[in-house]
Amino acid sequence: MEAIILVVSRPGTEEKVYEKLKDHPNVKEIYRVYGEYDLILRVEVNDIEELDKFHDGVLRQTREIELTETLIASTYGLKED
Repeated sequence: MEAIILVVSRPGTEEKVYEKLKDHPNVKEIYRVYGEYDLILRVEVNDIEELDKFHDGVLRQTREIELTETLIASTYGLKED
């Protein structure tokens, strides 16, 4: 399962958050962006429980993160070959 996580970090800590998250095995892509959010993560997990563990054990433990918004990817409209 995939999730997109939008991250707001404390001002001036964007690079530190990026460095902490970029090599985590669940993080498949990470982008620094301009605008309301500072980082966008594409995360792959096996199930919702693993997403919970990533959220609580990684994101909430990163003190420089002020806010996250998690978007769970849907299979709606996808056709199987």
